[in-house]
Parts: sequence; structure tokens; C-alpha cells
Amino acid sequence: MSRISDLRKNYEQAELDEAAAASVPLQQFDRWFREALAAKLPEPNAMTLATVDGAGRPSTRIVLIKDYDERGFVWYTNYRSRKARELDGNPQAALQFHWVELERVVRIEGVVAKVSAEESDAYFATRPLDSRIGAWASPQSEVIPSRAVLVASAARYGAQFLLHPPRPAHWGGYRLLPDCFEFWQGRRSRLHDRLRYVRDGEQWRRERLAP
Repeated sequence: MSRISDLRKNYEQAELDEAAAASVPLQQFDRWFREALAAKLPEPNAMTLATVDGAGRPSTRIVLIKDYDERGFVWYTNYRSRKARELDGNPQAALQFHWVELERVVRIEGVVAKVSAEESDAYFATRPLDSRIGAWASPQSEVIPSRAVLVASAARYGAQFLLHPPRPAHWGGYRLLPDCFEFWQGRRSRLHDRLRYVRDGEQWRRERLAP
């Protein structure tokens, strides 16, 4: 069995230089995201969401991006969950995409706010029935005595709403408005490419970081 310290990987698939990179970070993200889709990566929309509680203790979890545009990056969750409680106290958050097969990472930082009820309603209506029932059944992040309790709750709400569960008031979307992006492309000899975009008023300042 190999030691963890012996694990090595050479990064040599691509490069990221200023001449080829977009001048606006959303365009660069869109380019990379579409390439991740084209490569048929498993769950290319999976991202790590980092939040911080009132005591300064950070936490992370994987969520799925459901939309992005000039207004920001959107995901949906339970408004009573741990991440939601932490965002209520501190709306600063960070996202990270790691597309291992493409040897790429994107980090995004910014301020988070809830999306409108209309946006949440529209997205909720597109979810599979089981997922809509699950939004009612799961008291996300709370301690429960067993899985049986969760299954029974899902059955109860399924019987109550049948094929038309409405969106719970405690469930909806968040949008992160970025003020900082970093694009990381793995390179040989650990001399990775890192381009950071920082919001400067209405413009973006692009700079290269040492790996």
C-alpha cells in the first residue's frame, strides 16, 4: 500500500495565460463550465459552499449550482439549515468548483442574499416529485432519531400533497454576488497558473498569483 506522502500527479493538460483568458470573469467561468459539460464530467455543477458562524467557525458542504448570470450564482436549500443560519448571521461566503479531470479549480467569493419568492417557486416547480416531497419531509441539519422517521415523514407529506406539493416557505434559493474570482489550472512542476479577478468599482482587475 502506498503512503499518502508518495501520492503524486503531474498536471499537463492545459494552460491559462492572460492572452487567452477572458477580460471578464463570468465569461471565463462560462467558458470553463461549458467545457466541463462537454467533457461529460460527473456532476460538473457540484460546488463547495463555505460559510462561517458567529464564533468564526467555518463549515463547508457540497451544493449544486442551478443558475448563474451577471447577477450571481444560485443554489437552493432549506432556510432553516446550518448553512442558512450561518448566512443569516454573516452573508459573506465562498464557492469552489473542482473539475479534477480537467485539472481545474474555480474559487468565487462574495455576498449572499435570498432570491425572490417568484424565482424559488419557478425552480421548485421543475423539481422531481420526490425532491419536492423531500423539501417538506427533511428538517435539514436537525438531529433525528432514525432514518425511519424521515421515511415516515416523506410518506405523510406524500399522502397529503399527492402530485402537487407547494414550495415550503422554509425552502428557497440563495444568490452569491461575486467580488472575487480565482481560476486555477494545474501545470507541470507545480508551477500552476492562477489568475484572480477582483471587482474594482464597475470594472474587474485581473492579476496573476504565484502558485
